Amino acid sequence: MENNLKKEFEELLEKASDNTINTDFLQVVVEKFPGKVIFSTSFSYEDQIVTHLIKNLDVDIFTLDTGRLFEQTYETWTASRAFFKKEIKAYYPDTEEIREFVSQNGPDSFYQSVEQRKACCTIRKVHPLKKALQGYKVWITGLRSEHSTNRQNMPQLEWDEDNQIIKFHPLLHWTSEQVLEYVQMYHLPYNYLHKKGFVSIGCEPCTRAIKEGEDFRAGRWWWEDANKKECGLHIHK
Repeated sequence: MENNLKKEFEELLEKASDNTINTDFLQVVVEKFPGKVIFSTSFSYEDQIVTHLIKNLDVDIFTLDTGRLFEQTYETWTASRAFFKKEIKAYYPDTEEIREFVSQNGPDSFYQSVEQRKACCTIRKVHPLKKALQGYKVWITGLRSEHSTNRQNMPQLEWDEDNQIIKFHPLLHWTSEQVLEYVQMYHLPYNYLHKKGFVSIGCEPCTRAIKEGEDFRAGRWWWEDANKKECGLHIHK
């Protein structure tokens, strides 16, 4: 399966005749992998745009409910279901894993160390993600290079070795101005926390608004002194 999919990945790369793969390439991906393409949404500006682009395509959509999300995120989830009229599958952490972790470490142990935070992210995000991706060949994301220095040299099409899947980032090179313009043009529902300075919105205890002049990623795990602050969903080696 792995070798066959890697070969298909190489064939897909050949169809990308230049280095700039725009959103029209979504149609190419869907045609090559019918019924095997999935998109992960956290209801960010970017994810709402991707949902709008694929709403008439054969692409499944899922979200990870960590159990610690903002109320505004749930409100955006409800509004998105009504607006796009697309099913959004929900995946949750394993109850026993959460019970054991919280019992041993407490509900907010992620503030204590990077190791504790990553362990929490693994249980609440990484493990549910693997369940969500099972049976699919292409994983579409709403990642943008502006959001992290770790993503500056990321290719739009890449092979995810950890999840054994092809990843496609159609908005990778979009600017913040382009994103906001698209959301406004099509009157897409969005998380109102964006208007309050929240750029990257994750779990409530681990997310804050950024201040003027701060890096995009400053609002996530702000107590950690690190250049690469990722939760483990998107690993680039």
